[in-house]
Amino acid sequence: MWTVVYIAPNKREAEKIRDLFTSEGLLVKLDIANTGTIDHQAFEVLVPEAEAEEAHKLLAAL
Repeated sequence: MWTVVYIAPNKREAEKIRDLFTSEGLLVKLDIANTGTIDHQAFEVLVPEAEAEEAHKLLAAL
């Protein structure tokens, strides 16, 4: 099961987090978040549930 570990405010930020995770060997998916507005497109960063703890540690180290 995939788990959302971060909601990025834009695609560029989501891709930055994705690149960090993949460089550490984590599997990553990006998905458009339902923000309710057309002019603001946020993105969910998802990892497999088993890798969520590691992803959170990487985010905390930023």
